[in-house]
Amino acid sequence: MNAPLLEISGLNVRFGGNHVVKDVALTLDAGQTLAIVGESGSGKSVSALASVGLLPDSAAVTGSIKFRGQQMVGASAATLRKIRGKDISLIFQEPMTSLNPLHTIEKQLLETLNLHQSLRGAAARARVVELLERVGIDKPETRLAAYPHQLSGGQRQRVMIAMALANRPALLIADEPTTALDVTIQAQILQLLADLQRESGMAMLFISHDLGVVEQVADYVVVMQAGEVVEHGPKAEIMRNPQHPYTRALLAAGAVGQPPVVAKAATELLQTDALRIWFPVKRGLLMRTVDHIKAVNHVDLSLRAGETLAIVGESGSGKSTVALALLRLVRSTGAINFNGHALQGMNAKTMRPLRRDFQIVFQDPFGSLSPRMTVGAIIAEGLGVHKITVEPEAAVAEIMREVGLDPDMSDRYPHEFSGGQRQRIAIARAMILRPKLLILDEPTSALDRTVQVQIVNLLRDLQARHGLAYIFISHDLRVVRAMAHRVIVMQKGDVVEQGTADAIFDAPKTEYTRALMKAALAVSPETAG
Repeated sequence: MNAPLLEISGLNVRFGGNHVVKDVALTLDAGQTLAIVGESGSGKSVSALASVGLLPDSAAVTGSIKFRGQQMVGASAATLRKIRGKDISLIFQEPMTSLNPLHTIEKQLLETLNLHQSLRGAAARARVVELLERVGIDKPETRLAAYPHQLSGGQRQRVMIAMALANRPALLIADEPTTALDVTIQAQILQLLADLQRESGMAMLFISHDLGVVEQVADYVVVMQAGEVVEHGPKAEIMRNPQHPYTRALLAAGAVGQPPVVAKAATELLQTDALRIWFPVKRGLLMRTVDHIKAVNHVDLSLRAGETLAIVGESGSGKSTVALALLRLVRSTGAINFNGHALQGMNAKTMRPLRRDFQIVFQDPFGSLSPRMTVGAIIAEGLGVHKITVEPEAAVAEIMREVGLDPDMSDRYPHEFSGGQRQRIAIARAMILRPKLLILDEPTSALDRTVQVQIVNLLRDLQARHGLAYIFISHDLRVVRAMAHRVIVMQKGDVVEQGTADAIFDAPKTEYTRALMKAALAVSPETAG
């Protein structure tokens, strides 16, 4: 019998006094997909990063990690560099933070080819185009000069996959590679990985908190909790007959319930008429406008106090661009009326007092919270900006309690909190101003399923208590069903369907909406068993 491609035994990882990975053992054979699942903080990513020596110097790693018989624990930097990127490649959850924002896509792909294959010139460029084409980038020659911010989330993840596969690795470590993607792109990326794996025979170590995704890709499943392996076995056995209570809890987790009832007398808070966002394309010495990127073509929407309007669609459909236009953070044409005020044409000085009434919560709280400020200072910052005369410490303590955080933690920094806690901090920062409207841009997509449920329940509770209106942008249709009163479906800048949540989910009228629903069900844990 052939030796395992990757063999881990007795793995322990400590950060100071924190024992984060405890006696982990697993084996992975060539061509096999092994999934490690568990909530944030369970040790799954730390275990994977330890296998390629990518943990910080502060980590104390003991035990054995063998890749093709080579001991990785304690291996020299030169040995690890030879293996990483060539024999073992990695894909991370958020490609925007993994790709260099200052370099073009071509340059970043060329770098790995130059380093490991010594490819240069026309041959290297041809290989870059071939890789981009293979991972589904349309017209790859036109994308070579693009920077990461000029691509959609799905396109960026495809570029990351192209980089990871450039040197035909034997092992691909995929750390939450689809979490930040909409359901149809998620399904495409999973299918792409499966196709590439079948063609090349590579093994895959797949890390995820989403058992619905794991059920699609894995051969074997390892479940981790608090640094320990609590259950492992073939996928079918884990999915259909879980033995450990923690595994059963993961399978059962999911946002359920209904949004609060909107008062019949609720007034209209927000309304747009023929909202359009086109970005000019300028070329030539005089930088004349020669074309437009038509991000959003025509959006009419209305929102009442206490109501949730969800905007759904694939990456690049224009849903987040609509949110930025409502906040007057990108230029648009058409009418935007908020709480009796016509926003279009207002200058920054006139807009500032109104900004207290509409706030935004982003997808990645770690990226939107300053790492140099304490949580208390982050939450209180808006009070100073808007010159609100309250006692800051008392106001911070009150809002932290309201969102389920201990006020005694206000002197800590964002990195000292879990993902779910950081999202509560982001919500507290917005809520301390007592806004009328919250724009929630993918607020749960980067969170574990069990934490998603907590955040959804918190948002519904705040809405019921304060009569908040929400614009809820999400690719997770299970969460949308639990949050939204009405839904707008967007595709390539156009509104293709809108109506009540019940009508959209129970009787979608367009083929595109039906495809979204089908993709959402395909990666749902309810399909397991």
